[in-house]
Amino acid sequence: MKEIGNRNGIQPTEGTATKGILRPSAIDKKFTLFRHTPSEELAYFIEHFWIVRWDLRGTEPYDSETLPFPSVHIVIERDRADVWGVVTGRFTRRLEGKGRAFGIKFRPGAFRQFIDRPVSDLTDRKSPVAEIFGQSGERLVNDLNSLNGDSEMVEAAETFINSINPRHDRNIDLVNRVIGRIISERQVTSVQQVVNSEGIGKRSLQRLFDDYAGVGPKWVIKRYRLQEAADSLAGGKEIDLPKLALDLGYFDQAHFIKDFKTIIGVTPGEYSRTSAAS
Repeated sequence: MKEIGNRNGIQPTEGTATKGILRPSAIDKKFTLFRHTPSEELAYFIEHFWIVRWDLRGTEPYDSETLPFPSVHIVIERDRADVWGVVTGRFTRRLEGKGRAFGIKFRPGAFRQFIDRPVSDLTDRKSPVAEIFGQSGERLVNDLNSLNGDSEMVEAAETFINSINPRHDRNIDLVNRVIGRIISERQVTSVQQVVNSEGIGKRSLQRLFDDYAGVGPKWVIKRYRLQEAADSLAGGKEIDLPKLALDLGYFDQAHFIKDFKTIIGVTPGEYSRTSAAS
């Protein structure tokens, strides 16, 4: 995976570049992934632009899997163009033949500036770009599908976002501050801890996250902890599972394994073995 176009030095919210990508050793083997940071004026709203390319002609299709962040994406391919709300489970995309996908990953809460309803209305749903943005969305899709160079596609996407003229919003700031705390402070394992640190009522926080992030703060905590677990296990090295479970806020190893298997589809041990082999 390559990070280019770093024009402003703003780091992705998720930190580790491959975090959230299941079995990241497939990068550059099954597909390539490039990320481009946005211009300074749009970095408030956009985490990064991403471009995935694959050429699997003559080989078996590959199921690319991710454990998504609490972000909305615009994803444009040759034959489809959708706005994806937050995906609460595991996201799987079958790659076959030859193709390309261009994506805009919005910062948590930021997409609220682009719609007139709660972001939770989009959760676990995809909507055609034209349905959300009308004719300007159709033009974006046509423009991107006529371009091949990364910088040209990023420029077209930025022109589109700038034309909407989104505004800064203190609720976006609060959502990202809370999520930043969850990421950086591993000891944050409950919503009550967030409530205590932010001085905001629990119901108010839940309503804010429903409106702006599309998912609740409890989901966000669990998702980031599972991403940490997957990231630790992806290298195939032997991991002390009881200690890992405890570090991630689980009372015992059994609950951790259950959550991991429910979301990722295999046990931590199986995931570690298959990640190393991919």
